[in-house]
Amino acid sequence: MPLLTSVLVRGINNLSDARYCAGMGADYLTFRLDPALPGYLEPALVQELSGWVAGVQLVGEFDSLSIPEINALVSSCGLHYVLLHRRRTPEELAQLRVPALKLIKWIPDMLAEDVEKRFRDQQDHVAGFVLAQAPPEPLTAMQRAQLTQQARSYKVWLGTGFADTQTVRQLVEEVQPTGIVLEGGQEIKPGLRDFTELEAVFEQLEEE
Repeated sequence: MPLLTSVLVRGINNLSDARYCAGMGADYLTFRLDPALPGYLEPALVQELSGWVAGVQLVGEFDSLSIPEINALVSSCGLHYVLLHRRRTPEELAQLRVPALKLIKWIPDMLAEDVEKRFRDQQDHVAGFVLAQAPPEPLTAMQRAQLTQQARSYKVWLGTGFADTQTVRQLVEEVQPTGIVLEGGQEIKPGLRDFTELEAVFEQLEEE
């Protein structure tokens, strides 16, 4: 069934997650291909997992690797996008073989004009912004209004932590982000995975 918004699932590390999320309509699956990141996967495993799914965009997550190293993995793993943790210069971004998404952090006390500048300075060089981690405290009405304005102006994917499982649909309808970010998990044992949490979100996002 079609979903209300784009879905990006981070940290795919097993075949159960890859096949389930692709089958439920996720658009992007990310794999942590940088040894500096927790949950790092060997390129050979990413190649194996991606061979079992179709109709999704494959994304590599990177932090400290150089642009040539990233480009080599883009080619060997057949990636469509990269998700960058560290800010890169426009010159570096121009050398990437595929579009880049930028992981950004929510800073509760950051001035609205500084947030706007952060988006504006990078928007011409990246394909979108991934705001995966919500602040520990619920958003104030003013913060939610600012987030809604940012989502209208820029391509922003939001983590489900910005809403609970029962209100993620309301979040999507109100804020209208470019997409929602989910997190992959661990198999209980090979081939066995509890999809209760993911299923609840996908159900919320189904078009009626």
